[in-house]
Amino acid sequence: MRTAAILAGGRARRLGGLDKSRLSIGGLTILQRQLDLLQGVADRVVVIANDPERFAGLGVSVVPDLRPGAGSLGGIYTAVAAAGSPVLVLACDMPFLTAPFLARVFERGQDVDVALPRGPDGYHPLCACYAPACADPIRRRLDAGALKVLDLLTDVRVRELAPAELEAFDPDGLLLLNVNTPADLARAERAWLARA
Repeated sequence: MRTAAILAGGRARRLGGLDKSRLSIGGLTILQRQLDLLQGVADRVVVIANDPERFAGLGVSVVPDLRPGAGSLGGIYTAVAAAGSPVLVLACDMPFLTAPFLARVFERGQDVDVALPRGPDGYHPLCACYAPACADPIRRRLDAGALKVLDLLTDVRVRELAPAELEAFDPDGLLLLNVNTPADLARAERAWLARA
């Protein structure tokens, strides 16, 4: 079974605490765009967040963090534990992902612990496929208070989707854009309008 998990529990400090799951680009929230994409990619979709009422009516299960306060690594841990099989983990602030690309990430996750894209700006661990074998290494890092997601890559078998592989999915360089700041949000809105 292909499971996807959308991390929607972040604090969005750089966006002044705005709820990223409610950010709208082109008239639709980024979260709803992702849910729509995942319909054809995953058999099961869950949202990782601690306040299920925010997501009522979306038709997906909401799974609370097993390690509240542990940031993105804690969210990944929860997703891995909830899935019981390889799980595609996405941050809820990536408006330009595509179904073919997400299907490729899933495919590349076969026979490794983590499959993730490496763009010009580095690795994107919040758009990656994690195998169940990641649970113990993540748990050890959480227990030690070592919460940097990229450090996990030293503990597991990794397959990267290199920039050359991403080119076919990313003609305009927006595929892996995530909205962390007001400037990112403005850029995403401009780019969406330019595509329309």
